[in-house]
Amino acid sequence: MKSWRCLENCGACCHLEPNERPQLAEYLTDAELTHYFSLVGADGWCIHYDQASRRCQIYADRPDFCRVEPEGFERRFAVEPADFDEFAIDCCLQQIGGVYGPASPEMRNYERTVLAES
Repeated sequence: MKSWRCLENCGACCHLEPNERPQLAEYLTDAELTHYFSLVGADGWCIHYDQASRRCQIYADRPDFCRVEPEGFERRFAVEPADFDEFAIDCCLQQIGGVYGPASPEMRNYERTVLAES
């Protein structure tokens, strides 16, 4: 069974452009939505994402909606914990493809590292 995991040097999820995430209001509370919008930089990337190092500068203290955890996905998207890995992997594939492209080095790395598991 494939298990979701975050890969270093990706950061696709830190591309927060609201126009590319039209359903935000469906799964974030009003307070979370306000916080989300406050994090979006002029270039669409999170203001706490360091593009040079490709790392979150507040990783340990990042908002709950930035955390990929079964409990949060169950609350926001009604994803049962047993379905978490499959759902989260699909989210990553969509986000990586949208941000970097389906044939990007980031996508190839994700496919080689996460999807190659048996």
